[in-house]
Amino acid sequence: MQYRSYIKRSVSLMVVTTALIFSGCAGSQQSSVPLEARETSRQTPKEVHPKPSELNRPVPYPINGEVPPAFQQAIENETRTATGQPGKNYWTQTTDYDINATLIPEDTLLKGSMTIHYHNNSPDTLQQLFLELTQNVHKEGVVRNRPAEITGGIQLQKVRIGNTDLGKMQTPRDTQGHFERGTLMIVRPPEAVMPGETAELNIEWKFKVPQQGAGGRMGHSKDNLFYLGYWYPRMRVYDDVNGWATDAFRGNSEFYHGFGNYEVSITVPEQWMVASTGTLTNPGEVLRDDVFQRLKKGHQSDEVVHVVTEEDFGNITQTADDGMLSWKFKAENVTDIAFSATKESVWDATRTNVGDRDGDGKDDYVNINAIYRNSAPLWTNGADFTAHAISFLSNLTGLPYPWPHMTSVEGAGIIGGGMEYPMMTLIGAYNGRPERSLYGVVAHELSHMWVPMQISSNERRHAWMDEGMTTYNEAQAKSEKYPDIDFEQNDFDRYLNIVNTGLEGPIMRWSDYHYNGSSYLVATYPKPGSIFVTLRNMVGQDTFRKAYQTYLERWRYKNPYPWDLFNTFEEVIGRDLSWFWRSWFFETWELDQAVASVNSTDKGSTIVIEDRGQIPMPATVEITLADGNTLTRKIRVDTWLQGATKTELQVEGKVQEVMIDPDYKYPDANRTNNNWKQ
Repeated sequence: MQYRSYIKRSVSLMVVTTALIFSGCAGSQQSSVPLEARETSRQTPKEVHPKPSELNRPVPYPINGEVPPAFQQAIENETRTATGQPGKNYWTQTTDYDINATLIPEDTLLKGSMTIHYHNNSPDTLQQLFLELTQNVHKEGVVRNRPAEITGGIQLQKVRIGNTDLGKMQTPRDTQGHFERGTLMIVRPPEAVMPGETAELNIEWKFKVPQQGAGGRMGHSKDNLFYLGYWYPRMRVYDDVNGWATDAFRGNSEFYHGFGNYEVSITVPEQWMVASTGTLTNPGEVLRDDVFQRLKKGHQSDEVVHVVTEEDFGNITQTADDGMLSWKFKAENVTDIAFSATKESVWDATRTNVGDRDGDGKDDYVNINAIYRNSAPLWTNGADFTAHAISFLSNLTGLPYPWPHMTSVEGAGIIGGGMEYPMMTLIGAYNGRPERSLYGVVAHELSHMWVPMQISSNERRHAWMDEGMTTYNEAQAKSEKYPDIDFEQNDFDRYLNIVNTGLEGPIMRWSDYHYNGSSYLVATYPKPGSIFVTLRNMVGQDTFRKAYQTYLERWRYKNPYPWDLFNTFEEVIGRDLSWFWRSWFFETWELDQAVASVNSTDKGSTIVIEDRGQIPMPATVEITLADGNTLTRKIRVDTWLQGATKTELQVEGKVQEVMIDPDYKYPDANRTNNNWKQ
């Protein structure tokens, strides 16, 4: 949504009582000065012995101690590895859902029944099962992090496992039945679910649809639009690290879902059109033939085809004796399902190229849909924006979009920003905003089709793992679409606005337990997004891309933890980055490199560079001489990691200007001291 292990080798990063002062490390640079005029020599560093009081900075220490014992045990069990790969014994649970739902718009009521087949692929015996009842965030008295309309939550009318009816437990200590605790549902079957067995659950339920439900992620608007997410009882994740994930939904942090297959029938009044996660398996039964033909034409065209226009309203679907039509969908290997039901929305369709996803040497295409009301004029670009983002992100991630369609739905009155579900996204109208604002949120929400929809991490504890990576991806997509704007620098600025305010919290703090809203937003979105940019600029584009794509490929259709990400990047990059993770993810330190002084004589110049922050990073120093020549020197991060707070650069000739990080590659908290000019 918009708004190794450190069980591995350990490098000792101890404070050294001697600060190393480098007289210069030359390296490559970006400059318009001819190559022959650039400084390329490497000079020998010299040492000085500072006073103890000068060692006034922390030195990042390894994060071994931050690794939870449960993750260490997973490595021992060989379900995970210290190099970031899934272990040879890795497993995930899978679930098959067969759902029948009926939407009654005039009553804002959804009724449903479902059969769940839960496959226990783990080596563990499950004495109880856990499900989520997300709509209970709308019950009176439920703990939540955001205000919510009180609708009464979800009403369970039947719960059955196998041939046994499970009544409501009177106390949590009862040995059989079901029990609700906020948004968590506990099911205790008469017999444990053994390894390799499948449990069958049958549930019937209903609930009143809130106008802006689940923190503005689903609801209804203007009597002509419903968007249903978080709408059915679903299995919670049982993983190899922590077992059952039982963190409640509090209205803020979003998913932690396993993968499953869905067959869904959605019954709505005729002339309401439905879009959903999955493939529509009975289009000819629900759409008028001319509309269906236009839809097929759009999905075979590189140009946008108007499938439904305002002239079609009231004459879009087939008719039925009882006035109700059932739209049927099937989806495989997805984490969730969502659907929209609209009565007065335009429908545009096209297709987009995602590259060769099946290895046959031919390009593959994905169906693209944009559904919006005429009150949202920017949405005339919706299909084009969706097509561009899906194509771009398929190339960026190295993983071609895997599903048959991507559908963007305008939902003003429900949401202001955007919310993602597999193959579906809900986004506000963005009226009065530049078109790039709408494109940005489209790119952001569609990036979620990779994380967390394919790489499913625990957003309730580590929302940055998907939102931060998505912020990075969004900036790349926007930069390709609007190359005249520096979107990465914009994210730097969004992060830096909180530095030294006292409001910042560490990224690794559990998402629902940040100190305040600002702390949560920055630690979840622009700061981790900026850190991915920082890491890319530090190790190089090609190396970063390889590490990034390796992580995504390794953990596709799996459930990674932060240490899997850290370990994968280290293994691919080939460097111990414990100091980097410590500095940026576990602390609220700042980067602040400064030009402390420049002294020039006839014999040459001495430039003193200081590290005034707590985060050690390599430094690129661009030096302009009085004769107009430009030199570039590199200061290695090892200088600061060994405890130094300053280093000297010696150059021949008089200096006219010095600039640290001239290309703005790192989020320095105080750029006013990065520049010295004669």
